[in-house]
Amino acid sequence: MKKDITFKELKDSGFEDKTISQEIQANLIARIKAKEPVFEGLWGYEDTVVPQLKKAILAGHHINLLGLRGQAKTKIARSMVNLLDEYMPIVKGSEINDSPFHPISKYARDLIAEKGDETMVSWVHRSNRFFEKLATPDVNVADLIGDIDPIKAATLKLPYSDERVLHYGMIPRANRSIFVLNELPDLQARIQVSLFNILQEGDIQIRGFQLRMPLDIQFVFTANPEDYTNRGSIVTPLKDRIGSQIFTHYPKTIELARQITEQEAHISAEDKNAIQIPELAKDLLEEVAFSARDSEYVDAKSGVSARLTISAMENLMAAAKLRLIESDAEFTTIRLVDFMSIIPSITGKIELVYEGEQEGADEVAKILIDKAVVTLFERIFPRITKLEKEGRKTPYTDLTRWFNANSIELNFTDSDKEFYANLDRVTPLNELVEEYASELSSEDQYFCKELILWALTISKKLDKSENNTYSFN
Repeated sequence: MKKDITFKELKDSGFEDKTISQEIQANLIARIKAKEPVFEGLWGYEDTVVPQLKKAILAGHHINLLGLRGQAKTKIARSMVNLLDEYMPIVKGSEINDSPFHPISKYARDLIAEKGDETMVSWVHRSNRFFEKLATPDVNVADLIGDIDPIKAATLKLPYSDERVLHYGMIPRANRSIFVLNELPDLQARIQVSLFNILQEGDIQIRGFQLRMPLDIQFVFTANPEDYTNRGSIVTPLKDRIGSQIFTHYPKTIELARQITEQEAHISAEDKNAIQIPELAKDLLEEVAFSARDSEYVDAKSGVSARLTISAMENLMAAAKLRLIESDAEFTTIRLVDFMSIIPSITGKIELVYEGEQEGADEVAKILIDKAVVTLFERIFPRITKLEKEGRKTPYTDLTRWFNANSIELNFTDSDKEFYANLDRVTPLNELVEEYASELSSEDQYFCKELILWALTISKKLDKSENNTYSFN
């Protein structure tokens, strides 16, 4: 906390009063010149969204972030707080962050007129200069702009015509701050209209009070493209007043998606030490989301949030942690059979089209996992042909023949030693991994063995049964 000072002390300190747009621009320019990262943690946006954001800020524009769910729109908006000065001076006691250099409320104007340079100035930290509102159909003008407060009028014995009886809404209270309005199309059209003058001229009107209040706010709106045509829409004059519209997108590569999941998933240090995740398991997890975005069963307009893989990673770790608890072991490794535990994360994060509803959410989740398994499998091993010429040997002939006379059971609760010993029994499996995946780590090689078995069952080359264990034959 910075200590309160007088207005004279503030002026003597050489403080330069700036608009919020000038403030953000100055800090952005300083970061760029110092070669410091501007927006941290926005993986995959370095060459697309971030350059557009920088230009919008330098242009002094209000911003509309348009994209499907789970594309870090809110994270982008919140990260803009770091471009504010650490502390901002305000007239002490002001409800709307009045600048002592340019007071706009009656309270601040009267106080400075009375006390002049002796007016007390307090400081607001940048963390308190971020306001966020989710646009829901029940939001009204009083919430955003303000209303007459009859209790204040009665307490102060003031007529309703006096400006001091006004109760300011969220937007005036966000003066000289960043104001984020999420899901803008959900805001009723008549409420959107109330934002026109605030964005353009700074005028606000409350119950007949025509106030000239040049509010200084950096607006950031977020919206889903689907909402333009389905649940709501942005009225054209409001859209016209938003300077820059920036499209967000999902990560375009598995590597970027992995970085996002690793950054956002809530996993304790203790669990990270006790549970090892093979690199291929991380790839497979992201591949499930990529498969969902291309699936005929999933509504592409609704999108597949990055939260799917974040939640799935947490469920995957929880499955391994449960194994540690039940087996009283100290260490384990994520297995392919553990991926059944991510089904609740998938079903809760996707919107199904009619064909998907017919299949059922759980079945669609299993289909997505199977599709991801095949995609990952074919990056490492030769494709499994559906039709084989009789007598012609394929890379998997010895393996399928082995299973003609044998079977194995893979139990969720087996220790790593027991689980791997079971896989090692399948000699042709060891030979396949040695031939095509010898450069991989030991954990990834064992994951490959499961991958081969799973892919062969998907291709109907092996039979698989599930009942607390996975039996392959």
